[in-house]
Amino acid sequence: MNKPPSSLRSQPPEGALSALGRPGGAESKTHRFATRAIHAGQSPDPSTGAIMPPIYATSTYVQSSPGVHKGLDYGRSHNPTRWAWERNVADLESGSAAFAFASGLAAISTVLELIPAGSHVVSGDDVYGGTFRLFDKVRRHSAALSFSYVDLTRPEN
Repeated sequence: MNKPPSSLRSQPPEGALSALGRPGGAESKTHRFATRAIHAGQSPDPSTGAIMPPIYATSTYVQSSPGVHKGLDYGRSHNPTRWAWERNVADLESGSAAFAFASGLAAISTVLELIPAGSHVVSGDDVYGGTFRLFDKVRRHSAALSFSYVDLTRPEN
């Protein structure tokens, strides 16, 4: 079986997490929420010593040759800024990992892929129009999912 390129992994290479950035680790529990919100998931930059990671606006990364990935290939799929943010969210939520998506609809589409065919989904009745169309025009047919919509401002729903 072919293994996906390392650029497809959702987290940085092993060893890239700081003690504070280890989700759920003992170190992160010694810091208060405000400190963790700013610093969890970050390590000083090894080449510059910068404490706060820069925002990487890079769209593409150089590779050794076609098909030989060096870890990052396209900024919208992965980049060091996203990795730091994912580790930060995982730490704040006491999770083992977090995943960031380029759009809300990308996140919703991914979650729908995890639901078994024929399942029923309960959604808020004020979802984004694109989400409603994805539910009604695509996933209802492609995965036999059924949907109901409720007013989430009413607790009895």
